Amino acid sequence: MAAFLLKTEPSTYSFDDLVRDKKTVWDGVSNALALKHLRSVKKGDTIFVYHTGDEKQVVGLAVADSDPFPDPKLQDPRRVVVRIRAGKPFPFAVPLSTFRSDAILAATDLVRLPRLSVIPMTATQERRLVERSGLEAK
Repeated sequence: MAAFLLKTEPSTYSFDDLVRDKKTVWDGVSNALALKHLRSVKKGDTIFVYHTGDEKQVVGLAVADSDPFPDPKLQDPRRVVVRIRAGKPFPFAVPLSTFRSDAILAATDLVRLPRLSVIPMTATQERRLVERSGLEAK
């Protein structure tokens, strides 16, 4: 299984909203590279939810509940969405400053391409992020 970091503005849709709703369709991605990454998501993949805006931190886990499919609200087959379901909140949110100061996390596209909204994570980066969050390692 792969892992991806998905960004959201918490005032629009937060991790708490996902926990309340249990599932959601992750939509609104329009950047070509972010869409390429979103097309790589497979059902069962690990999703890290990152709050943008004033927070700038990873706050919890989710799981891809579907493979990508065309956004039913749009007439563009290139614009895809995935369903995700809530997982666990992090005991300790992992801020962007931790990504920048940690040698393993600094190599993520969150640091290199900060405007990208869908970011693939390597297995090593995934383990380090889980470790930094206070969750038990997989």
